[in-house]
Amino acid sequence: MKKMSRNVLLQMEEEDDDDDGDIGDVPTSRRPFLTPHTHLPSSLVLENLGQTIIPDLGSLESQHDFRTPEFEEFNGKSDSLFFNDGQRRIDFVLVYEDESRKETSKKGTNEKQRRKRQAYESNLICHGLQLEATRSVLDDKLVFVKVHAPWEVLCTYAEIMHIKLPLKPNDLKNRSSAFGTLNWFTKVLSVDESIIKPEQEFFTAPFEKNRMNDFYIVDRDAFFNPATRSRIVYFILSRVKYQLINNVSKFGINRLVNSGIYKAAFPLHDCKFRRQSEDPSCPNERYLLYREWAHPRSIYKKQPLDLIRKYYGEKIGIYFAWLGYYTQMLLLAAIVGVACFLYGYLNQDNCTWSKEVCHPDIGGKIIMCPQCDRLCPFWKLNITCESSKKLCIFDSFGTLVFAVFMGVWVTLFLEFWKRRQAELEYEWDTVELQQEEQARPEYEARCTHVVINEITQEEERIPFTAWGKCIRITLCASAVFFWILLIIASVIGIIVYRLSVFIVFSAKLPKNVNGTDPIQKYLTPQTATSITASIISFIIIMILNTIYEKVAIMITNFELPRTQTDYENSLTMKMFLFQFVNYYSSCFYIAFFKGKFVGYPGDPVYWLGKYRNEECDPGGCLLELTTQLTIIMGGKAIWNNIQEVLLPWIMNLIGRFHRVSGSEKITPRWEQDYHLQPMGKLGLFYEYLEMIIQFGFVTLFVASFPLAPLLALVNNILEIRVDAWKLTTQFRRLVPEKAQDIGAWQPIMQGIAILAVVTNAMIIAFTSDMIPRLVYYWSFSVPPYGDHTSYTMEGYINNTLSIFKVADFKNKSKGNPYSELGNHTTCRYRDFRYPPGHPQEYKHNIYYWHVIAAKLAFIIVMEHIIYSVKFFISYAIPDVSKRTKSKIQREKYLTQKLLHENHLKDMTKNMGMIAERMIEAVDNNLRPKLE
Repeated sequence: MKKMSRNVLLQMEEEDDDDDGDIGDVPTSRRPFLTPHTHLPSSLVLENLGQTIIPDLGSLESQHDFRTPEFEEFNGKSDSLFFNDGQRRIDFVLVYEDESRKETSKKGTNEKQRRKRQAYESNLICHGLQLEATRSVLDDKLVFVKVHAPWEVLCTYAEIMHIKLPLKPNDLKNRSSAFGTLNWFTKVLSVDESIIKPEQEFFTAPFEKNRMNDFYIVDRDAFFNPATRSRIVYFILSRVKYQLINNVSKFGINRLVNSGIYKAAFPLHDCKFRRQSEDPSCPNERYLLYREWAHPRSIYKKQPLDLIRKYYGEKIGIYFAWLGYYTQMLLLAAIVGVACFLYGYLNQDNCTWSKEVCHPDIGGKIIMCPQCDRLCPFWKLNITCESSKKLCIFDSFGTLVFAVFMGVWVTLFLEFWKRRQAELEYEWDTVELQQEEQARPEYEARCTHVVINEITQEEERIPFTAWGKCIRITLCASAVFFWILLIIASVIGIIVYRLSVFIVFSAKLPKNVNGTDPIQKYLTPQTATSITASIISFIIIMILNTIYEKVAIMITNFELPRTQTDYENSLTMKMFLFQFVNYYSSCFYIAFFKGKFVGYPGDPVYWLGKYRNEECDPGGCLLELTTQLTIIMGGKAIWNNIQEVLLPWIMNLIGRFHRVSGSEKITPRWEQDYHLQPMGKLGLFYEYLEMIIQFGFVTLFVASFPLAPLLALVNNILEIRVDAWKLTTQFRRLVPEKAQDIGAWQPIMQGIAILAVVTNAMIIAFTSDMIPRLVYYWSFSVPPYGDHTSYTMEGYINNTLSIFKVADFKNKSKGNPYSELGNHTTCRYRDFRYPPGHPQEYKHNIYYWHVIAAKLAFIIVMEHIIYSVKFFISYAIPDVSKRTKSKIQREKYLTQKLLHENHLKDMTKNMGMIAERMIEAVDNNLRPKLE
């Protein structure tokens, strides 16, 4: 195709019909953007980024300036990845619906959309891209525009984007593994190298057209791999303009897709996932990924990270590398967690205080005070027998050991992951990525304010002034704060629900344990309230998530970060702050607030002056926290799998059902991919968010649920393969993107790790009964406070339940109608207070102050010990291993040496040629004289 010398922009004064916000709009006179002169040297293209493209001032009816794609019929090769000529590779596909064949009455709108698309495609041709259009085989209204970037365009934009490309093969030898004796075992877990061959390693450098001879170009067609080609084409598609309205340009494929002018835009998969391509030149990477990565039979194998990175880009690759490493580390945590759980399970028969609760002569004769007003009855302690037995499993010495272990484990995980991440940065050439990253087109579009750079003292454009930036930050922070307050309000609503419904369950559920009815053993008012409240809390979490996702994206778009990394980090922080409060608020309430400020039966504490504050079960709130964690973690895993796997599978199944009439026709590769589901720009973000929320559950509240790492391990093993299956079979191929690390998720995990030490120490101190039991065992079971001659747990329940005189009730609950428990003058409640008749009746006793002192001392000691170990580990383990540092320095040295030597060779060659010409000229001048 012949290139045009200028862009074509539609001049339109009418109301725009694709308004989706201000992204993609900018006054043309201030637009620092691409020019169509891709045949110029890259340095001139960079200089011309600030030039203005002269718009087309002709009428809409005149189309002589439009350059349209070549229309070709499908050649019947379903596996082809090339234009019909079989030479030009398809780097991207644009899909639109032909307006002339639409069954609609909006002819004016259709005509406007057609003109915008024609202008856009014409400008793509101006920028050097080659287009070929083909009608759909199954639906003649659909048109597929195939985009090819020729060599000159690829070279130009590779230099603009600072893409690193091979200089020469890497001859640095990899050090052999320290676990050589286990090679047979690692070979079983590794991918077969005869199927997925290891990638050849190269020394690389940012591409420069004027030094093209320095680069390792064996085959021009293979020098830029398909992922790199797609990145370059998407870079152009995102910045090309197509319309001018009131001196404001509109640009970018994203805006055209959002407004419906194009139906989709995507790079192609290289083959079907179930079978190899018939084209012998096809690498069949999708098939290999499905077979060796996504298929269930490969669940025990390591991930082929290099092939994932090559096919989907570094951003997808680093996610799966992190997820795989996190899953490997969870194996150790799961083993220790199961060991602690088994310790509690095997020792539950030795749990003296649980035996006392279940004993008919102890727990069966202890009458407990009503836990609410009016409807709640007196009740016997032994109805909580089953919950006390379960609590013995989780509230044991093993829990303390496991909490300390997890404080160390999370530090080891983060430090070793930094080392692994540094290795991937070196292997995948992303060490200096932040210096190379281009600004987002939405940011470039808003750079209308001219300022003087303090360093270069040159003019540069920014999107807003310092005052405007402050206003934006203030508005964004206020919006996030408002939504966090909204979640807190929902949590308060759940608490009010708990207080209200507990009264109903207390009145409706059986009061006595009937041995013939197993439900009565487990379905206590506390259990019923906890389960229903957890389910309602989970539903509210999901609803608020759906709404806030859209709000967070709007806020981040308004904030206008410069690069894609900045955009994702900003969105990550907003979403995580919201999700942190949303997911964890109910757990924090149960762990640290429920049952802590209830007063005593004669003087209870009321919420809003109406609802009596909720009390814990006599065994404590630890079991309820375990129940809450189980419901949220299990429900979240099920919900995410439905959302991520089942939904796209059903959508694709419905699509295939609708197309069954044309199934006998051979469809091309681009049409097969079009009918897959789009991933969405933030698809990977939600995958990270899901795992980080899980990471929080595993670390923040692990003292209450030592099986959490095991559940997370099982979930993650499936998650890796499910995500792999989803990417390779159900979704279109993503545009490959570069990524140096996991971004803002790293400091978020570090913050969670620090907070986890505090939360677990406080759970053991304030939520579990470990400290009161230890205080009783060492101080109050023997004289001077106890009557036993040796240290024992006998009498613990009687000692920790205070006595209340029924006559001292200040409300109507003393006239309780339930007569089957008999008339009692006293009842018991869970607290450490003096009995009635004591000079300080109902005041906290000496046991209470011993326990408080022990709890505070425990928190301080545990935090200091774990933090000291964490900081020592962080200091002792460098973020980048010595081996990786040496490799980076060695490669940098060899690369500079290679470029310098090549430069000297060129200079020597040029100087030699100049010297030869000079000698020849001198000879020519002297020869006539001598003759």
